Amino acid sequence: MNILNNTLQLTDIRTMLLEHGYITDEYVSMSVFLSLQLNKPLLIEGPAGVGKTAIAKVMARAMQTDLIRLQCYEGLDATHALYEWNYQRQLLHLKMVEHNQQSVDEKEQTIFSDAFLMKRPLLQAITHHRKPVLLIDEVDRSDEEFESFLLEVLSDWQITIPETGTIHATHIPQVILTSNRTRELSEALRRRCLYLYIDYPEFEKEWMIVKSKVPEIDAKLGELVCRFMQTLRSLKLEKSPGIAETLDWAMALVALHIDHLDKSIIEQTLGVVLKDWRDTRQVQMSLSELMEKTGVHSRIDDL
Repeated sequence: MNILNNTLQLTDIRTMLLEHGYITDEYVSMSVFLSLQLNKPLLIEGPAGVGKTAIAKVMARAMQTDLIRLQCYEGLDATHALYEWNYQRQLLHLKMVEHNQQSVDEKEQTIFSDAFLMKRPLLQAITHHRKPVLLIDEVDRSDEEFESFLLEVLSDWQITIPETGTIHATHIPQVILTSNRTRELSEALRRRCLYLYIDYPEFEKEWMIVKSKVPEIDAKLGELVCRFMQTLRSLKLEKSPGIAETLDWAMALVALHIDHLDKSIIEQTLGVVLKDWRDTRQVQMSLSELMEKTGVHSRIDDL
């Protein structure tokens, strides 16, 4: 299904997400549908590993277009998000033509051409030959100054390069912004976007995701994995495991040809699920209690 269709319906979005392996809810489908229909950025917040980035990937596949990703981080500035001149190549070119008959203006015009321009994600998105999906990932990790700059780009969809002039968007990108809420985003940015919050899934949805992504897993083992993850998230951990960790654990158990869960197996594979030493120590100290709450026996056959 190609979602660049003027007759697109809400049910088509849910079908499209399911066709591309994204187990979703009605409110997620509605947010994606409205973002497409209104051509507005969609800001998705929620804990790490719950499938925020996956929405952008699915949309790109369904639109049969490219996904352009801008990974945000502290200290990110306009230069690294927009463009840079390839200074080494420019200097090499000038060295090669220093004795020819070109004027200074002609040489300058040459080195400030597309051949020497390194397009970063925002410029790539604006100049793309068709409507791309622009993923601005973990925007909360960037500085407030960059957020203000980003707001201007999202409003005008044009970029001015001093040496060449202003570039207007060929096709306005479909924008997805994600945030793990490490800091509050500005009201100005929020007003510019539609909003979607994705939380950790309930057991039934998590089990559906595992069955979809790891179909070779034993059904009883898969259910226990999901129940154990649900129990883990009830603890006060530094970094609660998300869907990504559930899938990693399920695939690891399948790769190890394990058909049951017991204390030893959980302890040996805990590093797949937890990524903080304090969380690991806390879970190790209370593992017997967690297993009892989850219903984990020495072997699945005991259930």
